[in-house]
Amino acid sequence: MKNILLIGGSYGIGKAIAEELQYENKLFVAARTNETIADFNVTYLPFDASTDTLDVSKLPEVIDGLVYCPGSINLRPFKALKMEAFESDLQINFLNLVKVIQTVLPNLMASNQSSIVLFSTVAVKMGMPFHTSVSASKGAIEGFAKALAAEYAPKIRVNVIAPSLTDTPLANKFLNSDEKKEKSAGRNPMKKVGTSDDIAQMASFLLSEKSNWITGQIFHVDGGMSTLLVNA
Repeated sequence: MKNILLIGGSYGIGKAIAEELQYENKLFVAARTNETIADFNVTYLPFDASTDTLDVSKLPEVIDGLVYCPGSINLRPFKALKMEAFESDLQINFLNLVKVIQTVLPNLMASNQSSIVLFSTVAVKMGMPFHTSVSASKGAIEGFAKALAAEYAPKIRVNVIAPSLTDTPLANKFLNSDEKKEKSAGRNPMKKVGTSDDIAQMASFLLSEKSNWITGQIFHVDGGMSTLLVNA
């Protein structure tokens, strides 16, 4: 049984990953609340990635997998974005992530082979209007992940999942009506909006032995949006 640390496992994709992993792994969930996962088979650690330093004394000496879920979706015209917005997105999406990895790096190194799973967005590859801030911070994750994977191979595997718009609480304002969901689905080659379960299953695979020869990759779990041009 593997020791898996999930940062931000209370809502959306994080909650779906916790649900997916809870029985076949010893799962530690570090999040601001456990209200939605109180009945899950997990060890809960109160933690806010924006303000707290992870208490490693409450974690096992060996961590076999790390998933970092906190993030932001800040879509506004570039001319309307102040520097504070770029700094905030970079802090939430990237710098807090770096702090967590540095904190638990000895635990990850203690595993025979550990796996880190991070999250980006399809917008980094495609280039989408109104995504300058989020794409900059998520793009930092992709570059960081490849460099980290190269530095720590074969001891630590590092991969990134880059979804298109997924039906989660974070994306609610973009999908809070049937009309918005229909329009979003219509722009996707698979004619659907992604679900948290779609992403959780990929994360589970990347944490498992089935992916032990995969590292330094960006996986576009996006219904084909990043690679296919089809009629809407």
